[in-house]
Amino acid sequence: MKMSQDHVEQNLPWLIAFVLLVVSVGGLVEIVPLFFQRSTTQPVTGVMPYPPLQLTGRDVYIREGCNNCHSQMIRPFRAETERYGPYSVAGEFVYDHPHLWGSKRTGPDLARVGGRYSDEWHRVHLNNPRDVVPESNMPGYPWLARTPADADTIAAKMRTLRMLGVPYSDDDIAKAPAALKDRTEQDALMAYLQGLGLAMKNAR
Repeated sequence: MKMSQDHVEQNLPWLIAFVLLVVSVGGLVEIVPLFFQRSTTQPVTGVMPYPPLQLTGRDVYIREGCNNCHSQMIRPFRAETERYGPYSVAGEFVYDHPHLWGSKRTGPDLARVGGRYSDEWHRVHLNNPRDVVPESNMPGYPWLARTPADADTIAAKMRTLRMLGVPYSDDDIAKAPAALKDRTEQDALMAYLQGLGLAMKNAR
């Protein structure tokens, strides 16, 4: 049987097979090399695994859907870097499981928010955003200030992350529950936000 372009285009199974083949080869060529590049697999200078309070804050951040409205990826364009700071690189996020780059910007990008505002500003903003940003459409999260940080599961989370390559020591894991004692979910979320992007700021 003569195989021609017209024959393939008119034969749905053949068309699907060739499309899948081309997409698979293209994906392999683009994705596989990334697993062997140092820039995508090694942390940049200054990047450390999240301490227990920040790790808990990151879980709160995901649970409350913050990443649905805020990206954590600064693109390598002048307008982006002038507004937000140095563009994002993979080495900043090697310990993130899952990564939260995203592209949605209902609210501003948060990749470099660490240290930009005081703890008190974040506290007010989380309780009622319009007290500090009148035009904000973000809901308030006042219950976070009343909810204790979860110290019961933090050790298990850190052990799981260690299996994924995050270099937590036995001592780090053993001390983790104590680091969350008498802390709230609001404290944890603020700690996470205050740590975003500091490694890259300090490296420049």
